[in-house]
Amino acid sequence: MVFASLTFLCFFLPLNLILYYLSENPAYRNLLLIFFSLSFYAWGEPVWVVLLIFSALIDYANGLWIDYFRGRRWAVLGVWSSVFINLSLLGVFKYSGFLYENLNALLGWQLTVPKFSLPVGISFYTFQTISYSIDVYRGELKAQKSFLKFLLFVSLYHQLVAGPIVRYADIAHEIDHRRSTWRDINTGIHRFCIGLFKKVCLANVAGELASKYLDSDLGGLALGEAWLGIILFSLQIYFDFSGYSDMAIGLGRMFGFHYHENFMYPYVARSATEFWRRWHISLGSFFRDYVYIPLGGRKRRPYFNLFVVWLLTGLWHGASWNFVLWGLYFGLLIGLERAFLLAFLQKLPAFVRHAYLLFAVVIGWALFYFEDIDRLQTFFQVLFGAMPHQAWTSLGFLLTLRENAYWLLLSLILCLPVYPWLSGWFTLKMKYSNSPLPWVLVTGFQFLLLLLSITLLVGNTYNPFIYYRF
Repeated sequence: MVFASLTFLCFFLPLNLILYYLSENPAYRNLLLIFFSLSFYAWGEPVWVVLLIFSALIDYANGLWIDYFRGRRWAVLGVWSSVFINLSLLGVFKYSGFLYENLNALLGWQLTVPKFSLPVGISFYTFQTISYSIDVYRGELKAQKSFLKFLLFVSLYHQLVAGPIVRYADIAHEIDHRRSTWRDINTGIHRFCIGLFKKVCLANVAGELASKYLDSDLGGLALGEAWLGIILFSLQIYFDFSGYSDMAIGLGRMFGFHYHENFMYPYVARSATEFWRRWHISLGSFFRDYVYIPLGGRKRRPYFNLFVVWLLTGLWHGASWNFVLWGLYFGLLIGLERAFLLAFLQKLPAFVRHAYLLFAVVIGWALFYFEDIDRLQTFFQVLFGAMPHQAWTSLGFLLTLRENAYWLLLSLILCLPVYPWLSGWFTLKMKYSNSPLPWVLVTGFQFLLLLLSITLLVGNTYNPFIYYRF
């Protein structure tokens, strides 16, 4: 099940909210959320619920083990158990096929390539449970004694299948003592509607337009079509993933959980370093705290540590060489910025730095999009006008621009922090005004976004979600 579906919007979520607020008993609410979360996860492939519960059980036991042997050398076995078992599960289901294919190609073997369907969200919940065991070992939190409460943390459907990556410490208090006010519920609904609009009205439209160019015969693309296609994909992946994060954060607020922000308008950045402080923040902070700093951070072999992190970041996104290239590309770019490029960029006008970042990111998204290396090579030839007899533009390109000009302008504007400014203005109006008008406008705005999104969902079958692959 996905958030941007009529089943979720019209049946699952309303039923969950109604049953949740029938009682204020914390045990009842936790059990209800576990039931709905496991049902949400099992909607597509029920068998993988067993894997989810197994992963939760392993790290619940690891936490108790670490807590019991705290201060003794046996405690570290709980950490190694968590890392080994979780990464082994991730390796088997996500990377075994990639490994076997490359061994066959490199050594001429005839190994049977395993065919597993990737359990949805495994890359997210394995990182969450690993971080829990490490944090307990570090003494940053106490082990959870109740398996049901720990299972709630692991399985919460708001962020289960596509993040943000939530650490146990972030919601430990709220598992037992969360309170929901009308302001929280209203804020959650508002944030959810924003995310739904991003996903359905922006990401889906961008993706459908982009696929006409990026999934076609690349050799026949005009220069303008290639650039338009990859720019549209850049919009799709941003609105798709940030929209999902908005919906997850909004759902959490509706039920009394406060998740951290996962996107902070990354396309306004002026360097690759700044971009990755704004994009998928929960993943970046995970690799920083559990890989980069333990390896030595900036104190010891900083560039080696940086490349290890970015190699793992690329692999985390997918078992394919293009993701490895994508990760190393950004690792190299950030490494160059640390060495000298950032100091040079600081001397340039802001718009030049911003143009540099956008160009670098768009090139990166091309690496991300094309899993077939031959198609990737062809696309770069088209993108930089290296194909023989290549046209600069086409009638279809001009028609696409004309027919979608207002939508494209809106999408570009919404990549900027316009909404926080408007939101702050309305918040002040609602706080200091006795007039009901600001509240009416906000409610009407939410209803409009919801109505537009549902209308598009009813009339359109194109509704992919990019990060379900990871």
